[in-house]
Amino acid sequence: MKKNITLILSALSLVFIFAVQSFAQQKTISGKLSQTVEAGGWLIVENNEKYLLLNADKFSKQSWFKAGAMVTATGEIKRDAVTIYQEGIPFEANSLRPVDDAKNKRATSVTVMGDARVMVQPDTTIISVSVVTQNRNAVEAQQQNAAQTQTVIGALKRAAGSNAEIKTSGYTLTPQRVYKENQPPTIVGYEARNSITVTMSDLNRVGTVIDAATQAGANNIDSVAFTLRQDRPTRDKALTDATREAIGKAQTIAQALGGRVVNILAVQEGGATVRPIIYADREAYATKTASTPIEIGTLEINSQVQLIAEIEVG
Repeated sequence: MKKNITLILSALSLVFIFAVQSFAQQKTISGKLSQTVEAGGWLIVENNEKYLLLNADKFSKQSWFKAGAMVTATGEIKRDAVTIYQEGIPFEANSLRPVDDAKNKRATSVTVMGDARVMVQPDTTIISVSVVTQNRNAVEAQQQNAAQTQTVIGALKRAAGSNAEIKTSGYTLTPQRVYKENQPPTIVGYEARNSITVTMSDLNRVGTVIDAATQAGANNIDSVAFTLRQDRPTRDKALTDATREAIGKAQTIAQALGGRVVNILAVQEGGATVRPIIYADREAYATKTASTPIEIGTLEINSQVQLIAEIEVG
């Protein structure tokens, strides 16, 4: 009886030893699939270690089974296995599955600028003229200016039409001083200036309005500008184009790095600016002897966008 018990215990000990040895050979590895020189052979490359997958046929029909795929495998190391080229540690997988390789990808961010320019025809003109009078007496300078300005306003209303907006945009009465060395300045007269702004949509009347103003007594043409009365649609188009250009730049950079844009982290509008066409050279305007020629030209609306994109590179 004792002999039988001893035999049973010995057998159990051997089973336990084999079980421990078998368990000790179990290993879980994670790495990339890679083909090897072995006929139909595949490797799992984990860091700098290579494991030769002995039973690759068991998993090779899976759609994810391809070179470069990240996998996790659990199985046994078969050090006694003999292969032709002996490349890698012989490994027989009990399970093999793909893993998300997002952890192995690197993320970086890139800041790009998008610029856009939209050209459009103006629909509004803003003409600024001034009546300037001078007199030794302040009251007389004011009165002379008032009478001359009234005449100019009447001429502007007739020339610009009923739909034009005419308003006073500035008025100053400035003493004229003479400065002598070691003496306080002396007031020798006064200058009155009344500035009038004309806003109108009939761009064909611009030259006529300028002529009417100078003939009625306006002796200073401050500026002539062309712009858009409603510029929101054009601004929106410029902003859209600038945003698309910024995204395109981010995608180009991502492709050059071998990655892709995965997220837009921030967008900041640099602003859309309308550059009105302004004529401010007083000598360019005609006098009473000729009609003033005005070339309208094209408006330029610029928009800028700064964009921060997240790029995933792996």
